[in-house]
Order: sequence, then structure tokens, then C-alpha cells
Amino acid sequence: MRHVIIALGTSFAALLTPASAQVQPAPPITSTSVELPPGDALFPGGSSADAINNNCLACHSADMVLNQPVLSRSAWDSEVHKMIKAYRAPIDEGDVPAIVDYLASIKGTN
Repeated sequence: MRHVIIALGTSFAALLTPASAQVQPAPPITSTSVELPPGDALFPGGSSADAINNNCLACHSADMVLNQPVLSRSAWDSEVHKMIKAYRAPIDEGDVPAIVDYLASIKGTN
């Protein structure tokens, strides 16, 4: 039978001392309140927002999208297709024109 002897240095040996010798008192717990941004808002616009509400809210809040910079129609089209191709967003290709129209109408350049 073979025995292995491991020499412990003083720093490692300190880890093996009783836990009570190393325990620090915890700071007192205090309550706080946090106000989170609304997460259940829909895109405004009634039926003209149906395509974006039905497709984009699965990953984005309306507030996040509505705070994006103003882009051209072609840039919005590229963004929507990027969501489909790069991020695998489950957007039906038939909904893309309505989503792009909506984004161009509220956050598009004239």
C-alpha cells in the first residue's frame, strides 16, 4: 500500500482552522425599494401596431424600441431582418412590411 503525505503551508493550514475563528459578523440587513420601468406596455397605434406587438414584444419592451434613434426606412428594414437572421427572431416574413412601416412612421426619417 502506498501513502501520500501532503505538506501544508501556513496559509493553507489557516483554512483548516475552526470556522468560528474566521467568521466575521454580517452587516445588518435593511430594506429598500426599487422602481422598475414598466414592462407590459404595448406599442401605441391600435391595429397599425398589431404586427410589432405580436412579434417584437417577446424580446423587446415597447419603451426600449421607442427610445431607439431615428432611422431611414431601409435601415429599419435591415434591423428587422437582422433580428430574424442573426438572432433567430420568429417573425413571419409576411409581418415584416407592417413592422417596418410602423417603425418608419414613428421613428423614421422623412
